[in-house]
Amino acid sequence: MKKSLLILLLVTLFAGAFAQSHKTQNVIIVTLDGMRWQDVFRGADSALINSKYTDDKDEVKKQFWAQTSAERRKLLFPFLWSVVSTQGQIYGNRDLGSKDEVANPYRFSYPGYNEIFTGFPDVRMNTNDPITNPNMNVLEFINKQKGYEGKVIAFSSWERFPQILNVSRSGLPVYSGYADLKNTDANDRLKYLNELQKDVPRYLGDSTRSDFITYEFTKEYMKQYKPRVLYMAFDETDDMAHEGKYKPYLERARQEDGYIKTLWEMVQADPLYKDKTTLLITCDHGRGETPIDTWRSHGADIKGAEQTWFAVIGPDTKGLGEIKTSTTTYHKQLAQTIAQLLGFDFKKNAGHEVGDAIGTVLK
Repeated sequence: MKKSLLILLLVTLFAGAFAQSHKTQNVIIVTLDGMRWQDVFRGADSALINSKYTDDKDEVKKQFWAQTSAERRKLLFPFLWSVVSTQGQIYGNRDLGSKDEVANPYRFSYPGYNEIFTGFPDVRMNTNDPITNPNMNVLEFINKQKGYEGKVIAFSSWERFPQILNVSRSGLPVYSGYADLKNTDANDRLKYLNELQKDVPRYLGDSTRSDFITYEFTKEYMKQYKPRVLYMAFDETDDMAHEGKYKPYLERARQEDGYIKTLWEMVQADPLYKDKTTLLITCDHGRGETPIDTWRSHGADIKGAEQTWFAVIGPDTKGLGEIKTSTTTYHKQLAQTIAQLLGFDFKKNAGHEVGDAIGTVLK
C-alpha cells in the first residue's frame, strides 16, 4: 500500500513539474493512412518492387532504391530522416526492438483513429460506417480549455472524421472529404480552394478528396487563422496500397513527407509557433508483409496489421532520434501524450478509459 502511494505521489509530482516547465503551446498532428512501418524504417521494399504490384520497375529503382535501408528510407521520407530523426524521436522499428502497435483488435481505420484521439480502444468501434462516436476525444477536450477555445481544427481527405470526432457534440470544425470551409472572412486563397476542390479529378471516388487539396486547405488556414491545435489527415497511401499500386504508394508517401516539411518550415518561421510547437506524425493501422499479397490489406485477420509507428518533434521532446530500446508503445497512449504536452490531463477528464502518456516523449 505504501509503495503504491509512493508511486502515485511520484507520478503526480512529475506531472506537476512538467505542467510548470513545458514549452509546447501548439500541437500539429498528421496521419498517413495505412503507411507501413516496414517502408518507414527500411525504405522501399525490394520484394514489392520486383513483384506484380510495381509497374515501371526501373523508374521506381531510380527514385527509391539504394543499397542500405538508411539510404532508402531517406529517399522515401527526406524530412523524417533528416530533421525528425536528429531533433525528435521515431518509434516502431521492430528490427531494433522498438514496437509500436494499435491496441484495438480490428486494425482498420475508424477503430484506429478512435484509439488515437480518444485513448480508448473501444470494442464497439468495429466499423467504417458513419456512426457517431460516443467517446470524448482529446481535440474536443482541448477545445474546451482556456486559451484554446475555437483554436482547434481538423482537415482530412477521408470523409468519416465528422463522425469519428463527433462534431454534433464536440462542436469542432472538421473539414473532410469535399466539405467547403465555412469561414465568411476566409481569404481569397481559401475561397478559391472551396471552388477548386469541386473541379479536381475525383480519382479517390465521390467522397474522398485528394491529399493535395487537404494539404492546401491546412496550409492556408494556418497562415490566416493561426490555430493552436491542428490535425491533418492524409488518405492516399492507404488507397494506393489497397489498389495494389506500389509505385504510387511510394510517391504519395514522399509527397506527404514534403507537405509536412513545408508546414514545419512555416512553424519555424513564425514567432507565434517557433519553439512552442510539437509535431506528431503517425498512422491508423499497419498492413501485412508475408505472404506478399497481404501488403494490400489490413484487419483482424491480417498478420502484422497491428504494427504501427509514430514520430514526434518539439520543444519538450528530447532529440533521441530512432528509438532502439526494446519497448512497446500503443496508440491508445497518444491522446494523453498530446494533452500532457500542452499541460492538460485528458485521462482525468475523458469519462472513459485512456492510456497513459508516453513518458519518453516528455522531457
